[in-house]
Amino acid sequence: MGRVRFPQGFRWGAATAAYQIEGAWAEDGKGESIWDRFCHRSGRIAGGDSGDVACDSYHRFPEDVALLREMNCTSYRFSISWPRIQPTGHGPTLAAGLDYYRRLVDALLEAGIEPFPTLYHWDLPQALQDRGGWPERDTAGRFADYADVVVRALGDRVKDWILLNEPSIFTTMGYWVGIHAPGIADPDAFLRATHVVNLAQAAGFAAVRAARSDARIGSAMAFSPCEPAGDDEADAAAAERFHRFTNAWYLEPALHGRYPEAFVDGVPFDRMGVRPDDLEALRAPFDFIGVNLYMRACIRHVPDDALGVQARPAGIGGSDGPRTDFGWEIWPRALSDMVLRLTRDYDRPVLEITENGCSYGDGPGTDGRIRDARRIDFHRGQLEQLAGAIEAGADVRSYHAWTLLDNFEWSEGFRQRFGLAHVTFPAADRTLKDSGHWYGEVAAANGFDT
Repeated sequence: MGRVRFPQGFRWGAATAAYQIEGAWAEDGKGESIWDRFCHRSGRIAGGDSGDVACDSYHRFPEDVALLREMNCTSYRFSISWPRIQPTGHGPTLAAGLDYYRRLVDALLEAGIEPFPTLYHWDLPQALQDRGGWPERDTAGRFADYADVVVRALGDRVKDWILLNEPSIFTTMGYWVGIHAPGIADPDAFLRATHVVNLAQAAGFAAVRAARSDARIGSAMAFSPCEPAGDDEADAAAAERFHRFTNAWYLEPALHGRYPEAFVDGVPFDRMGVRPDDLEALRAPFDFIGVNLYMRACIRHVPDDALGVQARPAGIGGSDGPRTDFGWEIWPRALSDMVLRLTRDYDRPVLEITENGCSYGDGPGTDGRIRDARRIDFHRGQLEQLAGAIEAGADVRSYHAWTLLDNFEWSEGFRQRFGLAHVTFPAADRTLKDSGHWYGEVAAANGFDT
């Protein structure tokens, strides 16, 4: 029997997002978000579900903090709802919204848990979408103003800040594929959105740094190590282009002030709306990189790609590993492969694992216990790989399991369950699963036996 160990001071946590857990979608003056609007359109969400109530964490957050404490967590990654702070995305702020997050932060600190907030986890104020949303350049400035307000209100108690969550996902799914809010399927709007998001990331970074010079700032990116689906050179080249387009598209601008060469015919600056002085304005020298990772990507060369990357995933992950209830391949080595590539490519940056998890529908037995052994096996495999990457030289400071609670899983509604705690809907009662108890033991011991 061996022992998987983590560095002294390693932070163990869980992650959530405001729209997925808070509910209270129209209380205390909160404005409408793009996800409120999207969910209230018929046929958009599986089962007709919405985040109107979700886990009711707006009213029941003390129970969430108690679960974190029971699992010996030392960090909690949550997000702040922009329309709960600024109902229209700009202008006056809501005292009630800021007070809610102050109470949450205070409860976490009292429990010995470091708050790790994300400023934007996909819930753009609908009023900003009505003015163009992320393809509209003005949104970048609005985001910076919002970041300034929040950090000045909470920065005396919060040290670590995540600017954006998975910009590659909310732009792709919201403006190109159209299955997430705001439900637009327009390749040119998508390309403009990627550039505006990079401008917003840099402007938000500058705003947070100006508000709190001692803040630690980063963004949480959706990463997947990209492997060729076949053995030919075309697939190998396509895999590298896809890596640049998905894994590096929001890192290279921030760290180096440039876009990676992901397109066969060169970066489409005109379609993206890039102006002459924009590239230097993209810089955001992160203090850490947040790593969200769920699977690898196996890539094929496709000459008919509408964007010009000429690369596309051959499936959901690869075809060799087992599948979660979501149909996602389980491939633990993906985490270590990605962490080590970031370590090599970016001169050993500080990395925070900000999301990693799996969906299984295990429910309570007759005794009320939730026996989700598959989730335990998933996290054990991921953590073994992560420990190996740290031993190989990666500077990883934390691991945040996705997610604390079964919640509203975007277009899937409530039918996909990622939580360490089971939630009944609509009552929103919480019960720690076997995986949550196991995770608490790992956190307490800073490791586990193999």
